[in-house]
Amino acid sequence: MNQTHAPAGTPLVELRDIKVSFGGLHAVDGVSLTLMPGEVMAVVGGNGAGKSTLMHTIAGAHPADSGQILVNGSPVTIANPRDARSHGIEVIYQRLALADNIDASGNLFLGRELRTSSGALDDSAMASATRDVMKRLNPRFRNLNTPVKSLSGGQRQSVAIARAVHFNARILIMDEPTAALGPAETEQVRELIMQLKSEGIGIFLISHDIHDVFDLADRISVMMQGRLVGTVDKDKVTKDDVLGMIIMGKQPGSAA
Repeated sequence: MNQTHAPAGTPLVELRDIKVSFGGLHAVDGVSLTLMPGEVMAVVGGNGAGKSTLMHTIAGAHPADSGQILVNGSPVTIANPRDARSHGIEVIYQRLALADNIDASGNLFLGRELRTSSGALDDSAMASATRDVMKRLNPRFRNLNTPVKSLSGGQRQSVAIARAVHFNARILIMDEPTAALGPAETEQVRELIMQLKSEGIGIFLISHDIHDVFDLADRISVMMQGRLVGTVDKDKVTKDDVLGMIIMGKQPGSAA
């Protein structure tokens, strides 16, 4: 783990002039963003806007062609997902990467199982650690021994997030976290996000749902055709302002 303590007011992540091209296509064209501790930054835009490519760059799936990424104020190289994880960056994908036939603790430690001194799986230690992290994130979670395929969408999100934060993620990229969830499960995810914020974890939120964005985000960055239209404080704009940025690429208050 390469995380370091940074002075107060230092962004968890700072992107400076990030560019990513595929052939002649400028998928991300000179984008700069910051994410502060305990902040939810929504990254929105139409299809092909570049938001997913930008997030994949932070996550190590598509290294930037140029530009700079800083974590806790220090320049870092993120060439692959392992680099990203070493800097406390984890992705919670829309299609949660969970093993359906095993329970919460099995998923939490999948590929990173704890073992006893004799080399056997230490099921009790893994179950205890899972209980601890779930108590912190979602005190109502009771289905520790249930295969995750039987869990609700909100509970499955809890397991995926618990796995990330147990292994010291400080920066989460959440891809459409409430897609296909009902109102009660959406509220459960909202409570999870509020808990993460209270612990100083920063979240990049990718969402097509403008209501979600206004419910969950502190700031909103809008992308269009690979470029950053702008970043706005959620409390200082309306939904129509943000839709104007997404559809027409214009700043709030500017002439049509």
